[in-house]
Amino acid sequence: MTDLTTAPADDREVPAYPQARGCPFQPPQGYDRYVSDGPVTPVRLYDGRRVWAVSGHAEARQVLLDAATFSSDRVHPHYPATAPRFESARKVRNFIGMDPPEHTVQRRMLLSQFTVKKVQALRPGIQRLVDGLIDTIEAKGPVVDLVPEFALPVPSIVICELLGVPYTDHAFFEQQSRRVVTGTTSLEDSADAFAQLSAYLDGLIGRKQREPGDGLLDMLIAEQVSTGALTRRDLVDIALLLLVAGHETTASAIALGVLTLLEHPDQLAAFRSDATLLPSAVEELLRYMAIADGVARFATTDTELGGHRVRAGDGVVVVISTANRDEAAFPGAASFDVTRGARHHVSFGHGVHQCIGQNLARAEMEIALSTLFRRLPGLRLAVPAERLAAKEPGGVQGVWELPVTW
Repeated sequence: MTDLTTAPADDREVPAYPQARGCPFQPPQGYDRYVSDGPVTPVRLYDGRRVWAVSGHAEARQVLLDAATFSSDRVHPHYPATAPRFESARKVRNFIGMDPPEHTVQRRMLLSQFTVKKVQALRPGIQRLVDGLIDTIEAKGPVVDLVPEFALPVPSIVICELLGVPYTDHAFFEQQSRRVVTGTTSLEDSADAFAQLSAYLDGLIGRKQREPGDGLLDMLIAEQVSTGALTRRDLVDIALLLLVAGHETTASAIALGVLTLLEHPDQLAAFRSDATLLPSAVEELLRYMAIADGVARFATTDTELGGHRVRAGDGVVVVISTANRDEAAFPGAASFDVTRGARHHVSFGHGVHQCIGQNLARAEMEIALSTLFRRLPGLRLAVPAERLAAKEPGGVQGVWELPVTW
């Protein structure tokens, strides 16, 4: 049974992680090496550290499900940083970077706001928002860049209203959020962005303590901060996670979802012709695109994974895009099929750390995509698809711009 010490001594023989996508909705070609080497294989991070890349679906679920063996504690020195920007994220303490029971306590404070029933109640408002944005797009006329005009405002406005964050400040926090999630952001830039967002949210929470509102932050101030269950600093870190994750990932998913459907006209035709396919199509987009393509963990004890000996302290990275295209779990996995409807993909993670906002993200994607293609039946790209560069590796995947006409 092999371990990281038996990997080739020459770094050139160990593939790098992460790698750049050639096509925005396809895994990097270099990830074929991960798959051919087996479901678990050594890779090399930007700083030279060697960790395990988990490309198999079953092995990915094993890692994500076993929070005791594979830790999410970002403060711990064994936690692997897959890009320089992650070093500054170690200082942000919220439940996504914690292990149970600490993780469980914080997550439980938020669960009631992201249930299926709660999100169902938000759908009419999301529909009105989407219709209003498309009204504006139609009034402007082609050509329109869907990223700033549609894909970004939908989740950004929704999360602001949910949290009780003034959308009038959206330009500031969207700019800082982009610096946080972009793969090529330096450690210094990322740290500065975190500092600016934290200062903004700390000031907002202070104002809310004096003049309460009716958003999620106000609820947490009243129920958790005032009772001492959370400190103000704790709430800043939780708010930072919800604000950044609540709009950046879904914005990328909406934009890349439009591109993926346009680039698969047969599947777009099926999507348009049968409204009952909407939930299935969204699940397939989530599987196929793998927006958040990499989840880091480290082993807390010696264990076996995919036929290898993973030692305590070893870093592990679950490669979402390859796990979602494992033929053993998804027959015909390389094909985009809106009728597939498979919900066992790992785009939202698995186990106790499964994305708390997944119900909201699904609702936003379903409403945004179905309404856009219904309202603009002639929607098409205004530039050749090959001109749309993929976002940088090591961050949220997608496209920076999406010029369309109709």
